[in-house]
Amino acid sequence: MAKRFVIEFGMGMDFHGQDVNVAAGRAVKDAITRSCLIGLNEICGFTEENINEKMLVEAIIGVTRPEELNIAEIKKMFPVGTVTVKAVKGGLMIPGLYFPGFGDKDDSIEAAIASVTVSI
Repeated sequence: MAKRFVIEFGMGMDFHGQDVNVAAGRAVKDAITRSCLIGLNEICGFTEENINEKMLVEAIIGVTRPEELNIAEIKKMFPVGTVTVKAVKGGLMIPGLYFPGFGDKDDSIEAAIASVTVSI
C-alpha cells in the first residue's frame, strides 16, 4: 500500500481561447512547481531506474468541460513517476473580454484547478 507524501494544488487560466487544456496545463504546472521532492530521495533511495515504478502521481483536474481534457497530453507534463490523470467537472468560466484576434471564441475566461498527490 502506497503512502501519500505530497498533496499540492495549482490553478491555471486560459484568458483567451477558452481552452480547458491550456487552463489545466497551467494548473498542473502551478502545482508541480510548488513542490520539491528532494527529501523523498533520501528516504526512498530513488534512482533513474526505479523512480517511475516507486513514485505514484495522481492528478485530479477540475474544468468546466472535463470531456474535452486531453489526458495523454497532461500526463506528459510530469517529469517522473507512474502518472494517472482524472478530469472532473469543476473549475470556473467567468466573463472576460472578447478579442477575436487573440483567439477568443467568446468573452469568457476558463479557469482550472489541479490537485497533485505523490505517493510512494
